[in-house]
Amino acid sequence: MAARGLPVRLGGTEVELRPERALYWPEAGVLAVADLHWGKPESFHQHGIPLPTGVLEDDLARLSAALHATGARRVLLVGDLIHSRRGLTADVVERVAAWREGHDVELVLVRGNHDRHLEALPPSWRMRLVESHLDEGPFRFAHHPEPVPGRYVCAGHLHPTVRLSTGADRLRLPCFHLGPQVGVLPAFSAFTGGMDMRAGAGERLFVIAEDTVVELPPTRAARRSQS
Repeated sequence: MAARGLPVRLGGTEVELRPERALYWPEAGVLAVADLHWGKPESFHQHGIPLPTGVLEDDLARLSAALHATGARRVLLVGDLIHSRRGLTADVVERVAAWREGHDVELVLVRGNHDRHLEALPPSWRMRLVESHLDEGPFRFAHHPEPVPGRYVCAGHLHPTVRLSTGADRLRLPCFHLGPQVGVLPAFSAFTGGMDMRAGAGERLFVIAEDTVVELPPTRAARRSQS
């Protein structure tokens, strides 16, 4: 079964929450993702810590799937594209460049805290870098989830997750955490930690379960997960 997005309204505008861990704004043809942390395994490898390979390829394949499913013309990378300067190896640059050759879309990076030491992006990635935030329509796209007057903030940084449990069975899943003024996207990379979230007053949690996005009932979402 093909992955399908879940329509919701944010800032008075309809968007789709995508199971690929992305937010799609159909009216503008914009796909927004956060916290890709490219080069994270390579950073650890240089410290002698063996980690799984293929993480970057899996993430790029999921980004391709989201682009194909939505027909998005632009991709906004909402911070922490790079895990560290050390992890931006020549091999990582080449693998991303090869992926970029097959995708004729505009890429824009809104700098996050992990990108702060990045002086310039590899030219082969054909990606524009902006500082702090990007305001478009009713939205502000920024890495840090801080409210601003007059706009709905789409952010990252927190890597929101939900921990579900039934008896001895426990499962931790990425989620969208949507409040009245700020929505936090799940970390796009599957190779990240997460912050277990709860839904406060006026907030909603949408869990990603394989190819589906499901809203948690308010009573379930309000239970604070234990790390």
